[in-house]
Amino acid sequence: MTTVTEDMTDRLAPPSTDLCDVHYTVGISIIVPTYREAENIPHLLNRVDQVRERAGLTLEVIFVDDNSRDGSVEAVEAAGFDWARILVRETDRGLSSAVVDGFRAARYPVLICMDCDLSHPPETIPNLVLALHSGQQFVIGSRYVPGGSTDDDWGFFRWFNSFVATVLARPLTAIRDPMSGFFALRKSDFDKARDLNPVGYKIALELIVKCGFENVGEVPIHFTDRQFGESKLTLAEQLRYIQHLRRLYMFQFAGMMYLAQFLVVGASGVVVNLSVLSLAFWAGLPEWLCLASGICVSLVTNFLLNRRFTFSYARHEPMLRQFLGFVSASVLGLVVNYCVALGLRMSVLSDGVYALQLAALVGIAAGMGFNFLGARYLVFRKRFLRK
Repeated sequence: MTTVTEDMTDRLAPPSTDLCDVHYTVGISIIVPTYREAENIPHLLNRVDQVRERAGLTLEVIFVDDNSRDGSVEAVEAAGFDWARILVRETDRGLSSAVVDGFRAARYPVLICMDCDLSHPPETIPNLVLALHSGQQFVIGSRYVPGGSTDDDWGFFRWFNSFVATVLARPLTAIRDPMSGFFALRKSDFDKARDLNPVGYKIALELIVKCGFENVGEVPIHFTDRQFGESKLTLAEQLRYIQHLRRLYMFQFAGMMYLAQFLVVGASGVVVNLSVLSLAFWAGLPEWLCLASGICVSLVTNFLLNRRFTFSYARHEPMLRQFLGFVSASVLGLVVNYCVALGLRMSVLSDGVYALQLAALVGIAAGMGFNFLGARYLVFRKRFLRK
């Protein structure tokens, strides 16, 4: 990760010229996802036009609108710029997918994504392009590098929300502002991307991970609060961000994530196992039957949860066949589980439900590894797994 500061961009620019006076020969496609942003469109286009004229940019602006029906189409047409157009989508709505569709419709080799709410300064576009030409694969307009800033009226909750979201993304990328929606990349790199499946509003993080970008730069920007319209950042969008993170973790750390989710499901199975075991004990059943009952019931719940969450890609397969396979693959683990628990109970531990529960816990731990290998590679096997 490289931070492109103002000093660095001065060194990269031709001598004795202002950065925005540099004439770029490469064409730029600016993608702006919109939903009910008609008030902001004229202001954004006017500012882009000023940058275009000053820096001599060849560009196009593509608004990708999710059928706002608020006058956005008319606002783009009324602006009168032949380099601006709007695509209206009536299906597959969503900010990230809108950006992807806009990138696919772009005709120039440099792609830039920015919001329509005027929070991202168009005046920084030349800096993004210059950083891209200096060798970066991907360039972020960043609030959190030296020279970057946000409006003074940002409240604690908003700052804390951004901080937590950034920390959650840290294992995926080391950049300081992965939540930014203002970024640039080459269309040739975007065209190589596979398995794009963005959820929510953090398309930059999706591209960094799915495209395998390692050389990512950050250009400082001043992030401004929107002046017109209403924020689209709802609780539902933040929950979708968590869903998006899960998908990216599964993509980046597939083996570890399958094991982690399997262990979480296994933990729930422990609760089920001990609960059934305790109920059977208090009902006066023999201890060997208490242990067997807990194992059998938790086996069923573990299968259902693993099929629904851990190995969700295999949910389309017949359930009964998978369950029989799950039982067969778990036989070794179940035998290890039962023998260890019963042996420990009979030879070491004293009488009572707590001793029986402790024996069951040790048995579960002993059989867990065998169960995971059987579930992952026999029952819910996946033919193609990213290395």
